[in-house]
Formats: sequence, C-alpha cells, structure tokens
Amino acid sequence: MKINLWGVRGSIPTSGADTKHYGGKTSSTLVSEDGHLLLLDAGSGIGEFNSIKADTYKRVDILLTHLHMDHIQGLGFFSPFFVPDLEVHIWGPKSSMHSLHSRISRYLSPPLFPVVMRDLPCKLILHEVGNGEFETEHFKIKSAFVIHPGPTVGYRVTGKKSVFTYIPDHEPALGRERLVNDPKWISGYDLAADADLLYHDGQYTPQEYDKKVGWGHSSVEDTLLFASICKVKNLLLAHHDPSHSDKQLDEMFNQLKKEKSYPFNYEMAAEGMEVYLP
Repeated sequence: MKINLWGVRGSIPTSGADTKHYGGKTSSTLVSEDGHLLLLDAGSGIGEFNSIKADTYKRVDILLTHLHMDHIQGLGFFSPFFVPDLEVHIWGPKSSMHSLHSRISRYLSPPLFPVVMRDLPCKLILHEVGNGEFETEHFKIKSAFVIHPGPTVGYRVTGKKSVFTYIPDHEPALGRERLVNDPKWISGYDLAADADLLYHDGQYTPQEYDKKVGWGHSSVEDTLLFASICKVKNLLLAHHDPSHSDKQLDEMFNQLKKEKSYPFNYEMAAEGMEVYLP
C-alpha cells in the first residue's frame, strides 16, 4: 500500500516561504495498491490528481471525512468529474438534516461554483456512511463518527496486508476528564487500534489547545497519547494550523522529542510525502 500526502494543512490554504517545507494545501491523501485508487478528502491538495490519467481507470473513489470547506474545496477541480462515463464514487457522513447530495450541491452550484453536479459528464454515485463497514473494488473500509463539529467520520482502510487509519479532524480529549485511558470511551479508538499507520489531527500546542477546547481539533500531546493507547505502529501528525510556520512546526516536533519517548515512530506530515506500508 502506497500513501501520497497531497495536502496536510488545516482550515485554509496557506502559501509562502514560511510554509514551503510542510506545505500549504488542505487535506487530501491518495491511497493506492495493485492499480486501485482511493482518495481521502478533497481539499485543495486534490489538484495533484490532475497529473494522473483518470481515463485509464474504470472507477475512482473519494472518501470525505466531513464537509467543512477545507476538505471539499478541491472537488470542483477534480479532473475525473469531467471524464465521460467514468464511475466516481463519493462516500461521506450521513446527516439527520440533509442528504449528502444536497450538502455537496451547496458548493457545486452558483454563486460558489459555476458548474452544477447534474452537468458533470462522469457517472457520479454518492454513498452516505456512518458507523459501519463497506468495500470499494479493492479496499475494505471501516467508518465511524468522531468528535468534531458537524457530522464527521474517520476511516480505517485495509488493503492486502496493511491498515491505514485516517482521522484528520478529531478531538478525542473533549470531556471533563480529557482523554480517559479506557478504549471503549475513546472516540476513534476502533478505527485506529493496531493500525500500521495513523494519520491524525495535531493542530495545536498544549497551550493553544487550552484556549480552543471544543473547536474539534487536538493538541500534539493528546494525539501522541491517543496513538499510544491505540498501539499504532506509526503516526503522522497533520492538519497543521495555517498560522504555524515551518519553523514553529519544527519547534513543536523537537519539543515533543525532548519530553517523552513513545513505542512507535512519529513525525510531522509534510505535503509531497510518500509512505509505503508493508
């Protein structure tokens, strides 16, 4: 299983010399194995897909964790949408208020975007997901609701031999006792348990998090604790705050290394990173 990180920034795209190393594009990740593709989120990073010849595939799947703008803003520029008769499957969290179709249509319609969904030449198929399991052509997927404002899910992707867990927006420490050491009460535990690689929200320093409890994101320390409880093998800290420069992210990472050791490998996610799982 190969994982390409196309966008690792949170909230809003950033650009400039200060964010060149970790990147400024918002959430989008490509998972590929044996010629099959799976896209996780459709932030501005999904534009990297345009370098892939979509017409060589019969089907492309996009898994949306939620519909905040930084996770869907690249949808309108997704090249497979404009390949006639190509099957494009979008999976996203179900809501008790509106259908997935109506929520995505709010973005893919004027005045926010000039092209409406009904005019796309691809064969577009939408799937609403919650707590459950499903399969694409190749991958087995487990989805579950996690703590973040609005309907939000995380995904556990199982390939032939590897497990990749993707939870880019998540606040498992939200609660009176913060992050309890009891798996049955921890949001996202079943998705991340024993994963070969966990990609997880690590937007804030502990000091920043104290002022933003309830915003739906994690401190880097809480993310490391969550990964430790879940006994993951590797961790990527992601969804970097748009105000954090490369220098600040390096300082955050170096401080983590000084404070405590963990029984797994971890590092800051960076745009353009390519990871191979066993």
